[in-house]
Amino acid sequence: MRFLDLISSDVATPASQAFGQEHDDVLLDAYSKAVVKVVESVSPSVVFIEATKSMKNRRGERLERVGSGSGFIFTPDGFILTNSHVVNSTSRLTVILQSGARYEADIIGDDPSTDLAVLKISTQESLPAATFADSSALRVGQVAVAIGNPLGFQATVTAGVISALGRSLRTDSGRLIDDVIQTDAALNPGNSGGPLVNSAGEVIGVNTAVIRIAQGICFAIASNTSKWVAAKLIRDGKISRGYLGIGAQNIRLPKLIARNLERASERALLITNIEPNSPAARANLTSGDILLRFDGEEISGIDDLHRILTEHRIGVPIKASILRRTDLLRVEITPEEKR
Repeated sequence: MRFLDLISSDVATPASQAFGQEHDDVLLDAYSKAVVKVVESVSPSVVFIEATKSMKNRRGERLERVGSGSGFIFTPDGFILTNSHVVNSTSRLTVILQSGARYEADIIGDDPSTDLAVLKISTQESLPAATFADSSALRVGQVAVAIGNPLGFQATVTAGVISALGRSLRTDSGRLIDDVIQTDAALNPGNSGGPLVNSAGEVIGVNTAVIRIAQGICFAIASNTSKWVAAKLIRDGKISRGYLGIGAQNIRLPKLIARNLERASERALLITNIEPNSPAARANLTSGDILLRFDGEEISGIDDLHRILTEHRIGVPIKASILRRTDLLRVEITPEEKR
């Protein structure tokens, strides 16, 4: 084959261009239909939340500030899932359905550590409820549709893909939320608490945060975490976690010390202060102690300790390894329930 023939064979013919365009049109049409179907299925369960917060100005005058957010109904009798930061410190909550109906809402439970909260509205009618997907089955590249009320614009839809899975996100409480979904479906203030949905119309996450200095980097709390937290909040009104009563900061041990202690990591946790009458105080911990191990697990930072201090360890004596100056101590601490 001549060189010119090789060149000409790589150039798309009008027929192949037409076929390629037709193929793209089919794909785009299928994508559009999928998104439209998702929106029609899930939108009736998405709600607009007006959150009224009372505050005082510098002159001591009490003012009311109305913020807004999103949420979605997940049971026909009116339980609603949203973000903790949307509803905390509020004096009044009003929920507006897609139909325009307005309801006063009560906070059933609030968990700042996962940035989730459950509300309840009272009605005699059966409400449209969203269903949850199994977030452990998600794959990067799947279609993700966000529905919410960004900047007060009700029932706004954005679509994209799942950009990454298994991210960690730090909340205002200082804890890390694990297994967070990253998406490029555009989110803005007011989207918080709304659902992130797959192509089957199932909730895969609760939209919670956007990195404002970046473009197309948004996060949602995975549906499996959301389901577990919602069930606990409905049953108990809170999520119980262990409490030691320490202030601490992450540090890096000198390599020689880490090697002598046979640690996998050079990182550890320096205790900076002890709260009076706390479990740590009763265990005779002092400021300057370095926490190395807790309940048999190596501690390389505050997040390791947060992960271990679950409700199952409340009231249970726990063995801990402490480095106090040059002495390696083993102490016993009994975590209490965090108030």
